[in-house]
Amino acid sequence: MNVTRTEMRKAAVAPSKKAHDRIGVMAGLKAGQPSLASVSAFGLRVCQLTAWNQADLTEEAADAIREESRRTGVRIAALWAGWPGPAAWNLTEGPLTLGLVPTAYRAMRVEALHKAARFAARAGLPAVITHLGFIPEEPSNQLFHETVAAVRALAQQMEPLGLQFWFETGQETPVTMLRLIQSVGTENLGINLDPANLILYGKANPIDALDVFGQYVRNVHAKDACYPTDPMKLGREMKVGEGRVRFPELVNRLRQIGFAGEYIIEREITGEQQARDIRETVTYLEGLLSSGDAH
Repeated sequence: MNVTRTEMRKAAVAPSKKAHDRIGVMAGLKAGQPSLASVSAFGLRVCQLTAWNQADLTEEAADAIREESRRTGVRIAALWAGWPGPAAWNLTEGPLTLGLVPTAYRAMRVEALHKAARFAARAGLPAVITHLGFIPEEPSNQLFHETVAAVRALAQQMEPLGLQFWFETGQETPVTMLRLIQSVGTENLGINLDPANLILYGKANPIDALDVFGQYVRNVHAKDACYPTDPMKLGREMKVGEGRVRFPELVNRLRQIGFAGEYIIEREITGEQQARDIRETVTYLEGLLSSGDAH
């Protein structure tokens, strides 16, 4: 596949004609069965496909999801790729278990992301997203340099496949994320902005964060949260519009810097309440995105 870097960047942020076409949800990959039905059930036409089980990332599954996307008209904005090994989504064990930073799990996770990249390319998807973990904030930290090297190797593998490599925000400050992107140095890197994660981990105000890394934002997770009040625990995830993200300001600021990507709704509860919250968030986001002024 012969795709220039400029073409990859343009494809990653190509604007949709209607606000509704930019609103989506997460959809879990289910090898051997339909994966996009939940997206259509919400009346939506875009999603991020999530995959944690390495056994699901087969060539047959890639061909099947490509066909399902064509048949249903659901566009897959990116593959959100997980990795094997322990994962403690908290402030105490998280630095030792999450992403590519921990030395003990890095090699097998790099291999897992290589596999995810091959799957994404075969399925015709534009990008792979993952969490990198608690990226060290000190530029002189050896773990920072090792993480940069691992990310660069993955990004270089994805470039000739026509793939972007995006990093979901959360466990690192915006300055640290920008430092990593610049240190890696390839041109197929971007950010999946999860504004709630920046708040949940106490790392940044997401609107101010755009002053630091806004040029790299390619996708947004529509999720809300409150800041931690117990310094040993994460903050609390909320329905969009009920936390501290300040979505009208966020959407307006993203518009100002030229963001034209997707808002992927992520509500980290289950059951009927999750479905109700997603439906209400679709309506809420349509109002913000359809307005000429998000205030």
